[in-house]
Amino acid sequence: MTDIEDPARRERLRRWRLVLGGPAQDSLGTAQGRDAAMDAALSALYDSGGDGEGPGTSRSAGLGGSAPKVARWLGDIREYFPSTVVQVMQADAIERLDLTRLLLEPEMLDAVEPNVHLVGTLLSLNAVMPERTKDAARQVVRKVVAELERRISQHTRAAVSGALNRAARISRPRHADIDWDRTIRANLKHYQAEHRTVIPERLIGYGRRATAIQRDVVLCVDQSGSMAASVVFSGVFAAVLASMRSLRTSLVVFDTSVVDLTDQLSDPVEVLFGTQLGGGTDINRAIGYSQQLITRPRDSIFVLISDLYEGGVREQMLRRVAEMTAAGVQVVVLLALSDEGAPAYDHENAAALAALGVPAFACTPDAFPDLMAAAIERRDLMAFAARLAEP
Repeated sequence: MTDIEDPARRERLRRWRLVLGGPAQDSLGTAQGRDAAMDAALSALYDSGGDGEGPGTSRSAGLGGSAPKVARWLGDIREYFPSTVVQVMQADAIERLDLTRLLLEPEMLDAVEPNVHLVGTLLSLNAVMPERTKDAARQVVRKVVAELERRISQHTRAAVSGALNRAARISRPRHADIDWDRTIRANLKHYQAEHRTVIPERLIGYGRRATAIQRDVVLCVDQSGSMAASVVFSGVFAAVLASMRSLRTSLVVFDTSVVDLTDQLSDPVEVLFGTQLGGGTDINRAIGYSQQLITRPRDSIFVLISDLYEGGVREQMLRRVAEMTAAGVQVVVLLALSDEGAPAYDHENAAALAALGVPAFACTPDAFPDLMAAAIERRDLMAFAARLAEP
């Protein structure tokens, strides 16, 4: 079998042809059929020179400013590429070709693949979005929110409910409330070999507090432009936590001003449209407002989600955090709540918080429920952050 007849080699050459585009046609041949359409879609976004249409042409950023042409291109990439690739190409198109204004057209929103980054872009356009576009934008946001809720709600409720149950353990439970697994483990030293049983000297049970509010949670979220994905995930998590009767959940978003969105937590789509991405940052002011919401410090968890670039009074910000921790509030700082790792952040402020015993780290959405469980049980969050950072 010659090299050209080797299927694996042919596939490698085909892929290289799509990567390199028209300039490679002399050595790798002209793209044909479906490959030609894929090549044209890639050409329109990633290359320069020519009009980017048709097989074998010199690739170009040929989408221009034409909404119909862009809508057609969006349809093409959804047909020819998997969803994960489509999302990357959409994000690249918005950045490289300045297509942001075209997202204000309803027909454009009908053509895009919904994802967290697109939602962030739409939220940043909220203030300038015409009424005729808002319904289409809400449908895009609602679809993404529904998918995120499916992804995170079950794990969040299970982790948080389990932590609340463990935190409410009592030593003189009613028979129906005995935690037999924990009781047996605690009394194994009292095993009676002749009777082949354990005689418990200490009972461990669940407290009857399932309908009482056991913890207050305040999520304080930086809505500056770099935190777009974190804002989206935070809004959905806040709505899930607010649905749990054992928690009193508040959501505060901020830039240089502070907005309390707690009364909208029954609808995460409304929460997200209540944000306004962009602008400056006054973390100190946001923490000051959040302090007013904390009435039971030892039963409260304060989660600040920010890249820590402070435009307000840094010394006062740190003093407020120190006051909360001294009062018994469990304080956590997340540099990001997203799948993308830590963004650029203020290392000096992060180090200052660490000196106060407050961990500052990036957290993926999948790890956030376990973080909340650890905070509820008042476990060592520095150790939790260290484990999260392990490869």
